[in-house]
Amino acid sequence: MITLLDENFSQLNQFMTEKSFSKVFILVDENTHEYCLPVLLGNLETDIAFEILEIEAGEEMKNIQTANQLWEILTEMRADRKALVINLGGGVITDMGGFVASTYKRGIQFINIPTTLLSMCDASIGGKTGIDLMHYKNMVGTFSFPEQIYVYPGFLNTLPAKELKSGFAEMLKHGLIADKKHWEDLIQLQHLDPVGVEPFIRKSMEIKQEVVNADFHEKNVRKTLNFGHTIGHAIESLCLESENLILHGEAVALGMICEAHLSYLEGLINKEDCEIITENIARYFSYIDITGFKEDKIFDLLLNDKKNTDAKINFSLLSGIGSCVFDHQCSTENIQKSINFYKNISGF
Repeated sequence: MITLLDENFSQLNQFMTEKSFSKVFILVDENTHEYCLPVLLGNLETDIAFEILEIEAGEEMKNIQTANQLWEILTEMRADRKALVINLGGGVITDMGGFVASTYKRGIQFINIPTTLLSMCDASIGGKTGIDLMHYKNMVGTFSFPEQIYVYPGFLNTLPAKELKSGFAEMLKHGLIADKKHWEDLIQLQHLDPVGVEPFIRKSMEIKQEVVNADFHEKNVRKTLNFGHTIGHAIESLCLESENLILHGEAVALGMICEAHLSYLEGLINKEDCEIITENIARYFSYIDITGFKEDKIFDLLLNDKKNTDAKINFSLLSGIGSCVFDHQCSTENIQKSINFYKNISGF
């Protein structure tokens, strides 16, 4: 399902030749339209008619209004059940495009061609599609696998440094929850650039795919992929609400520091490991000031997390560097302490 593309996109062209799609719709935002679409079209060899669907870039576009517009366009262009949607972009595009495709006429085929490190290593993999509801992250969505995921590392050269760093957070997470060596290899990188991270992309993708294969519908072990996301999503949602947007990876990095400290407070990891995790994440990510966010607002969002049951907050926490437990319920006091730990942290 996951294929690294060669310079001529021959694997994609073979896929298009073998299938008999009625029409192709390529979903992009203005950034991937400018920087990535010319590369795709320059290598795409097909006689199938195609249309370009463009939306504005940004998490704030991942909503039901945008989805409705795309459904209407597909309807107006007479897309049938043999049509194909190609999602060319980052996490917003693959989440949104997958959601629209998986619900239009009860589901048409789609493929993901991720263009950011975040979408290559995380968002495009696993069959989760979705949109945000109000300021709640990914509250509406489906479980639906893409037909294929095609990865072209050359797209990383089009990214701003902060976008590359955002994806690196998910790579660090994969190491922390499942592969200590992957974590140790990643923290040896002195500078984050496409050349440095490229050798580790496949491993990070494989870690996520293995977890997904074991638990597609997130009933058990797939929940470990949410490490750093419970608190991270809450902060990301508050930033979205206040229109002071941060990148998803920045929120996850913040969340991993909080939740590593929470793992320590809950007696799951020792102090030394907690300090190693905090210090290394802080090497790559700048401090985000969350002192203005009220505690009750953060807890309100934590209580609305999708993983919760019976109004209890379920965390995925580390039991060591390279291992993780899920459905762990913590004391309110320790959750507060972990958030305050980040608020008062020094050394960034």
